[in-house]
Amino acid sequence: MKVARRNTDWLLPNTVDSFFDRFYTDTNSATRSAFVPKTDIAETDNEFEIQLAVPGMQKEDFKVDLNNGLLTISGERKFDKEETGKNFYSIQTEYGNFSKSFQLPEDVVAKKIEATYESGILNVIVPKDKSKKLTSEILVK
Repeated sequence: MKVARRNTDWLLPNTVDSFFDRFYTDTNSATRSAFVPKTDIAETDNEFEIQLAVPGMQKEDFKVDLNNGLLTISGERKFDKEETGKNFYSIQTEYGNFSKSFQLPEDVVAKKIEATYESGILNVIVPKDKSKKLTSEILVK
């Protein structure tokens, strides 16, 4: 399975200003407009398993789409810590919109993809179709 990479500008900032903008935004994550959840991807003989660490959300906050072999998982974690009498000195959790895309191989069963959310982990199971074998042996002549 291939992971579609997006938004790599943060690796090598174009200017010194963009570096400091990134630093300021990263240290003040409550004001961020997007975040990237930590993701684990595993493969067995029968399926692919994609797990996203997104605590503090509800299952209704997620959208999982499959379009032309591209599985896209998106959602929004809202910042709702507006409490009177409390001053936040550090907020290290991330808030905002996120979207992650994964290019699926041809040997998956699209109609049987399942997504569950429990204990802060979004778990997406992508079953494989055993009848579609993507490997073959090539004889050397």
